[in-house]
Amino acid sequence: MSVLDLVPAALDGTPLDPVPLAARAVLVVNVASRCGLTPQYEGLERLQQRYGDAGLTVLGVPCNQFRGQEPGSAEEIAEFCSATYGVTFPLTEKVDVNGDERHPLYRRLVESPDAQGEAGDVQWNFEKFLLAPGGAVVARFRPGVEPEAPELVAALEAHLPGAPRDA
Repeated sequence: MSVLDLVPAALDGTPLDPVPLAARAVLVVNVASRCGLTPQYEGLERLQQRYGDAGLTVLGVPCNQFRGQEPGSAEEIAEFCSATYGVTFPLTEKVDVNGDERHPLYRRLVESPDAQGEAGDVQWNFEKFLLAPGGAVVARFRPGVEPEAPELVAALEAHLPGAPRDA
């Protein structure tokens, strides 16, 4: 089973079809609306705009496990992301990324090590996992790594199925 088969439902509760994602690079990010890192939504949206036509999908996964920083309903989350950051990339339903109730997607993702070789629990909001087309986890970036950091962009560009647009 591909990790893409484990993608949570969309924020509105409808199923997300893993088939279109399988042909794309996917950047999975656990997100929160009331976090000091929330401005990373801007960089994530810029990545989506710049690389979407080349085969990137940013996938935001709301999570309320870190100091209750994503308390809103699905409608509140959607409104916040759209109105505040102009988010166009898909958002999933709110899930747990750690602990006994960890979503199956994250059970698989946390097995992947970061650049220092450390796997395990998600440290905080805005941890990023890069999936190559086909769903293999090819990179993990901890929360402090900005979406447009050179190392993240280089990894992303190396796994895009098409050529990126000019910035």
